[in-house]
Amino acid sequence: MGDSVVKRNGIYLTESNAMGHLKSHPLQLTYDGGFREIKEQEVFKEFTSLPSHLRSGGDQGKRRARASSCPSSLNPSGLETKAVLKADLQEKDTEIEADEVFWNTRIIPILHELEKEENIEAVCAACTQLHCTLEEGSMLGTKCKRRGTLLKTLYQLVDVASDSLSLKLAKLILALKVSRKNLLNVCKLIFKISRSEKNDSLIQNENILESLLEVLRSEDLSTNTEAFLYCMGTIKFISGNPRFLSEMISKGAVEILMNLIKKMNENTTKCGPCLPNSGHLLVQITATLRNLVDSSLARSKFLSVSALPQLCTVMEQYMGDKDICTNIARIFSKLTSYRDCCAALANYSRCYALFLNLLNKYEEKQDLVIRIVFILGNLTAKHNQAREHFSKEKGSIQTLLSLFQTFYCLDLHSQRRGCARAKQPTAQRPPSEAEDVLIKLTRVLANVAIHPRVGPALAANRQVVSLLLTTLEYKSLDDCEELVINATATINNLSFYQVKNSIIQDKKLYIAELLLKLLVSNNMDGILEAVHVFGNLSQDHDICDFIVQNNVHKFMIALLDSKHQDICFSACGVLLNLTVDKDKRVILKEGGGIKKLVDCLRDFGPTDWQLACLVCKTLWNFSENITNASSCFGDEDTNTLLALLPSFLDEELALDGSSDQDLKNYHKLHWETEFKPVAQQLLNRIQSHHTYMEPLPIHSF
Repeated sequence: MGDSVVKRNGIYLTESNAMGHLKSHPLQLTYDGGFREIKEQEVFKEFTSLPSHLRSGGDQGKRRARASSCPSSLNPSGLETKAVLKADLQEKDTEIEADEVFWNTRIIPILHELEKEENIEAVCAACTQLHCTLEEGSMLGTKCKRRGTLLKTLYQLVDVASDSLSLKLAKLILALKVSRKNLLNVCKLIFKISRSEKNDSLIQNENILESLLEVLRSEDLSTNTEAFLYCMGTIKFISGNPRFLSEMISKGAVEILMNLIKKMNENTTKCGPCLPNSGHLLVQITATLRNLVDSSLARSKFLSVSALPQLCTVMEQYMGDKDICTNIARIFSKLTSYRDCCAALANYSRCYALFLNLLNKYEEKQDLVIRIVFILGNLTAKHNQAREHFSKEKGSIQTLLSLFQTFYCLDLHSQRRGCARAKQPTAQRPPSEAEDVLIKLTRVLANVAIHPRVGPALAANRQVVSLLLTTLEYKSLDDCEELVINATATINNLSFYQVKNSIIQDKKLYIAELLLKLLVSNNMDGILEAVHVFGNLSQDHDICDFIVQNNVHKFMIALLDSKHQDICFSACGVLLNLTVDKDKRVILKEGGGIKKLVDCLRDFGPTDWQLACLVCKTLWNFSENITNASSCFGDEDTNTLLALLPSFLDEELALDGSSDQDLKNYHKLHWETEFKPVAQQLLNRIQSHHTYMEPLPIHSF
């Protein structure tokens, strides 16, 4: 065939390479049908000089005698029976005669045209006409008595160097329900044509997809494994073309492929991987499913046929096949980005041990590791049950830490070598492979730390905290923004737990020092995560001293002007913790702190009663020793509070902002339980220490 070049998925390959593009495992893809005589059945001949074409041959299909019936109610002897038999014979003769007439008048002329015509377009048209005529006469499948004659004529045309004609012939041959070697060779023919993307339109126009799916649906897998392999190779190729996706899904591709997987799983469970080429076949099936999963229609079908547990079973049975595991991991990576699919996998409890086994087996295979860790990050981000299931698996946290250590060392080694990637401008440099794994790992740690049983244990784990702090030490936001932010978010989640043996608490001052570089950055996400951590750590007296000594409180007051609700909430939390100490309450006078708190109350109160509660608590602490409201808060802010608080405490006014009943109930809960008690006390204090009398002017005499 030479070394002609074909293109698939944007990659140019020589013909010899493309032949092996199905899978990296050794796989002979030449036509090896072997010519042998089979009684009443012709097969494709062996290909020697021209392996890219099918040679001519005949096929005399096995005849099936028509079944004549004899009603059971009639006595099989006597005149009555003879009359019935005679009628049956007459009907049969009439039917045969009709078939003969149809064959001679409708089919024979087309066959003669195919034999003598030399123009390719005319031959293609004749093939289309033949297909339609056979369908009209109900002669497709194995019903036609002259099936062998038909196939012989078709096989003689296969050598013609025309992809368009070859596809028409292949479609017709498949419609005649060939089997075994003939089925294998016609699947090889279609596969050869499908290797070139330029033929995708031909495949679509001829509706070859439906014929191939019918092969997978109706033929026996155990006797046609190799034919299925080439059939799936073609389907995998065309599934990479977005134009085919809707058609594939509408024709039941997901259901057919998952049914095929189910059968293979059942066979493997009973007798092990006994089918030849089963691994190769699963690579093609799973690669095709990965292409289909981008469609929302396909995702719903994955759920309806319970595909996720079946795919997990494939992973368990073929754990030694990295290609299969990687394809399925890619499927799960995409599916778990959607809530319903993520919930379905999270509820399959066996998946957690499976993923851990894969991580341990392929610890240094970055492409598979990163996908498995990404899946775990999706599961643990949305489901507390997933956090618990994962953390209960033996060695789960240690596996994550082992991976963290492995890829941290790889990244550190890469930095020390001064690799070429690090010389790119930081704004343009994407994360390295090692950094990408570390990003996903810290995300999983942050997510599982949310669970109230797991979080305290992680906070007390010296290795966990050490790796997180090491990350903040050797990485800056400019080096790898996402990794630094994820590591800080994990520390924030761990700092929530005020437990005696917490390593976070032991290292709190060092952590505070590391966070300063985030606070002074221009990265708002980094600033927000740092403020979150200070919000938890500032419950400690030593951290409060650190904040004041390093002027961090001024930064928190300035952040109240950010108009960013989350940042205001966290900054207000830090200020609240500072005002617990009487000696530090005066800091709110700096930088217009009181006015900014009142502005936050006015701007965010009606939409965030928890933030409004924090503001009121901070003002309550600040005014503990109040003697006069105006002296404490200032005239302007006192008057603003006297106007705002009564309106916010009026239930009809305060909760009139949402038409969504669920959202309204949510706001009402926080308004009643958090905001209202504190706001009422604050209002009472201000009113009791405020005079409405105006001072008299001084007159001169």
